[in-house]
Amino acid sequence: MDAATGKTGHDLGPLDAVVLDTDGVITRTASVHRAAWKRLFDEYLEQRGDDQRPFSTEDYLAHVDGRPRYDGVEGFLTSRGITLPEGEPSDRPGTETICALGNAKNRYFKAEVAEHGVQVYEGTLAFMAEVRECGASLAAVSASENQ
Repeated sequence: MDAATGKTGHDLGPLDAVVLDTDGVITRTASVHRAAWKRLFDEYLEQRGDDQRPFSTEDYLAHVDGRPRYDGVEGFLTSRGITLPEGEPSDRPGTETICALGNAKNRYFKAEVAEHGVQVYEGTLAFMAEVRECGASLAAVSASENQ
């Protein structure tokens, strides 16, 4: 980004529309998600008392990142040899099901956002301004249920 003009320097050419993902492109929420997953799994593994190796960045990238929440829970637990019933999306945290663990993760995520807010990528905001200036349509999308 050019500090003097605030422009990103992208040749936008003849654009009709641009679609951007929210998590990790517009907002700095990937670290918030990762922290919520770590809190969830570290607490759960400690409670179980068996494989207590902490949830790592490698675990996050291999088993959780980019997956729907319940799939992430199942993927990580499977990597540790833990099998739980699927349960129901209405399962409350504290119940030992995949859905309940996923719901607890979501509560941790929301609490962190409520307490600290969400930061944005300034370069992305500048790019979005340029897209609007050239007359193209702009949309932000997310697969997250937290938007």
